[in-house]
Amino acid sequence: MAIRRALISVSDKTGIVEFSRELASQGVQIISTGGTFSLLQKEGIPVIGISDVTGFPEVLDGRVKTLHPAVHSGLLAVRDNVEHQNTMKELGLDYIDLVVVNLYPFKETIAKPDVSYEDAIENIDIGGPTMLRSAAKNHAFVTVVVDTADYGTVIEELKAQGDTTLETRKRLTAKVFRHTAAYDSLISDYLTKQVGESLPETYTVTYEKVQDLRYGENPHQKAAFYSKPLAAAGNVTTAEQLHGKELSYNNISDANASLAILKEFDEPAVVAVKHMNPCGVGIGATIHEAYQKAYAADPTSIFGGIVAANRTIGADTAELLGGIFLEIIIAPDFTPEALEILTKKKNIRLMKLGELSAAAERKSDWVVTSVDGGMLVQESDVHSVTEADLQFVTDRKPTAEELKQLLFGWKVVKHVKSNAILLAKDDMTIGVGAGQMNRVGAARIAIEQAGEAAKGAALASDAFFPMGDTVELAAKAGITAIIQPGGSIKDEESIAAANSNNIAMVFTSVRHFKH
Repeated sequence: MAIRRALISVSDKTGIVEFSRELASQGVQIISTGGTFSLLQKEGIPVIGISDVTGFPEVLDGRVKTLHPAVHSGLLAVRDNVEHQNTMKELGLDYIDLVVVNLYPFKETIAKPDVSYEDAIENIDIGGPTMLRSAAKNHAFVTVVVDTADYGTVIEELKAQGDTTLETRKRLTAKVFRHTAAYDSLISDYLTKQVGESLPETYTVTYEKVQDLRYGENPHQKAAFYSKPLAAAGNVTTAEQLHGKELSYNNISDANASLAILKEFDEPAVVAVKHMNPCGVGIGATIHEAYQKAYAADPTSIFGGIVAANRTIGADTAELLGGIFLEIIIAPDFTPEALEILTKKKNIRLMKLGELSAAAERKSDWVVTSVDGGMLVQESDVHSVTEADLQFVTDRKPTAEELKQLLFGWKVVKHVKSNAILLAKDDMTIGVGAGQMNRVGAARIAIEQAGEAAKGAALASDAFFPMGDTVELAAKAGITAIIQPGGSIKDEESIAAANSNNIAMVFTSVRHFKH
């Protein structure tokens, strides 16, 4: 076989003139449509219009041009099937050996903030995917190209042997079906949202590779990093790496966890994360003050961790950050002076986040978790609590300062692995008990970490107390205020324990399990 005839119709015209010129130099006849035809003709490349092949004009504003038997017979005919050969001869049809197509820019269209429904629909390609699928199905005989990165390979093989190898055609075919599947997934997702469906009968998602990773959680595991095609700003997928080593699987997981906590706060805040759990969180009048609190929360665990800030990092904060070993610092931006200080450390990863939206503007998204043989899909937990939402269930109500620390602790504890207990004081975390099999165990860890600082602190629990033992433990440590969901059949036992120890306790009526 040999490539004698090519059909080219592309929206993204990157490299297409050079590619087509190379084809023409190898004696390949080029058929084209619309804007691609005009461009090639303008560039002096021999080209014939699709209407010359079909004998039918492009109609309906170009909606119908390649959907014709003369095109799809040329693509789908099995070249070594005698019956197919005879049919092609009887009908006066010719084969098409190469298809080069990329699709209407649907993703770019719906990315526009003011896009209309009608404009989105108009940018759904029909003829392009149909040609791609026809050519890909018949890849035993037809070469199909959907990615500009593959132009070079096709030209090299064409020059060497007049055709592409079967191995190349199989590889290109797999890419075509990935491409059309992703394209259809974007369309189905857009239309599903337009009609207000959230959990449809089939759930199809698509992601685009950002980079291959050296390995996953451990060196024996393969891994790669993918992004949603239209990922919102202010996430690890859209952050710009300014300096340092390549991100690892664990770096990305931890950075994502740190940003989830950071987005709870509008005031200057710094979050330090280690192994997906916060080891220190602080807020202050400045980002410098917030970092000092986050560091003081746990100077041991922050070593080798990730620090995220919601304000630009200046030189004063950079001096402190540069004094310890950190994997990543992620912030909306860095001053030139801060960059000069931090880039002296060769391996530290500096990530520029861009602007963060206000905490109140956070929108729920869908979180997908894989399980063997399937997946779980749920809304992201963006629930927030204000003073007006609280139930004051004890004889003593919290003071204004206690209430401030309770609400601060509640924002953070929702991001700690369950069972979770968190102690807060002076606008910072002072003890974190994460991922324990019982709540008392989590409380013991948090209290031990806080030490003497636990006196006068506020305690936040991600779920209700099944009995009063956690309250008694808190009382012994000198904790004066507690926030928890409530809802246990033994709530009265916990309330009585709080009252007997003069602890102010409030219920949120919302739990934050995090597995």
